Amino acid sequence: MTWKRYFLLFMALLLIALSWWRVAAAETGLIVRSLKRDEVPLLYVAPQTTQKVPGVLVAHGFAGSKQLMLGYAQVLAHAGYAVMLWDFAGHGANATPLGRLSLEQDLNVAYAALIEQSEVDTARLALLGHSMGSGAVMSAGISNVERFAATVAISPTGASVTPVAPRNLLLQAGSWEGGFVENAQRLLLAAGGENENLTQGRGRSLIIIPKAEHITILFRDASHQAALRWLDATFGVSRTSYYTDRRMVWYALHLLAWLLVLGAVAPIFIEKVSESLVKVQPFRRWLGLILAPLLASGVLTLVSRIVAIENLGGVQVGGAVGIWFFLAGLSWLGVLWYLPPPTLRAIGLGLALFVLLWTAFGAMAQVLWLQWLLIPLRLRLWPLLSLACFPWFLASGMAQQGVGVGKRVLWWLGQSLALVGGFSLVLYLLPQLGFIFLLLPLFPLLMGIFSFAATFLNQVWSYALGCALLFGWMIAAAFPLGA
Repeated sequence: MTWKRYFLLFMALLLIALSWWRVAAAETGLIVRSLKRDEVPLLYVAPQTTQKVPGVLVAHGFAGSKQLMLGYAQVLAHAGYAVMLWDFAGHGANATPLGRLSLEQDLNVAYAALIEQSEVDTARLALLGHSMGSGAVMSAGISNVERFAATVAISPTGASVTPVAPRNLLLQAGSWEGGFVENAQRLLLAAGGENENLTQGRGRSLIIIPKAEHITILFRDASHQAALRWLDATFGVSRTSYYTDRRMVWYALHLLAWLLVLGAVAPIFIEKVSESLVKVQPFRRWLGLILAPLLASGVLTLVSRIVAIENLGGVQVGGAVGIWFFLAGLSWLGVLWYLPPPTLRAIGLGLALFVLLWTAFGAMAQVLWLQWLLIPLRLRLWPLLSLACFPWFLASGMAQQGVGVGKRVLWWLGQSLALVGGFSLVLYLLPQLGFIFLLLPLFPLLMGIFSFAATFLNQVWSYALGCALLFGWMIAAAFPLGA
């Protein structure tokens, strides 16, 4: 390696260490306990105090996890609240399939665990939930009016709210999630409209978080602080902390640092791998990319007439995503009509790429926003989901091999448009897969990172294997388990 690559590697490793230090520092002064009750994984976060403090149940949304709501938990805990998070059935580390009564049952388990904690004042309790979890906490606040003094519903779904139940209802929605803004407005109207009477539990308010959509709202300080102010006003608590959750900034820098590591060390190994450049005419590469989403969406629609598409392979929505990538990838490969032979070194390099990307994406995600370590049931699904995604990344690697930086940017844009357009067509044809709509903004980001990796590797099989294994892991980690 040249001295420039050594310097790049040193700076990347320094940034990785700094990121971990700053993320760990967020827990300074807090109690953090991992618990399990009735097969429900729980996470308890509270201030280090000898006094009793208000308790808050924090519920995640569909395809979320307890880690995804940690921003709220840490802001509240630093401000003097004891917070209990958990994984709903089928989510995160909870292996129980998601069922009709799961949300209520799991919330009750979390409630029982919360009031057991020595720091909690059981006379001062509140609820906070996002999306699917918002419906669960609003229902709990309605059913147990005297138990919970306040309810915060973020990106709310629906519940039978009234002017008196639940008590002190705060609604939040991002300005870029129009459907949820409309839900929040309907709920506010049903709850009696804006009301500042928190003393009698009649408080009602709607806050729109600027420039936020369904996922990013969870990481916005404006949302965290609005929830904290509402709970402070409910319980008459004076502000004791000005902690701001910046952990996702450090996560982004951590991910960037690992990509810099790849850029520093990849040339050492690439020189040892011999693989002929793909000899495919450009128009066939682009034709395959254009036709693949159309064919995959059409075939998936036909499959939906035979099986329950929303629960393929026991993974809700995620199974359908994997099948779409499989069909689209095969279609693209069919148009290319060429496949370079794999080599053992290229396969080994692909496995190394997966390990690096797995660490870059997931090592810190496990403690920030995603249950990255797979429970056994999810781990068994991972090879199948990775195999389903493999044809797409094999075709993508062939299309991008041997092109310059400028054309790689063009391929990134093309793949992003193909994926967003293809899955938008799926949503039109199969509305029961509506959750995919919330994932569309993630495709350009992921394809950009994968194209960045392809720039350094320039090896079809290495790129395809590493990216498919990672993407399959993401699907296995994020989507709920069905019956």
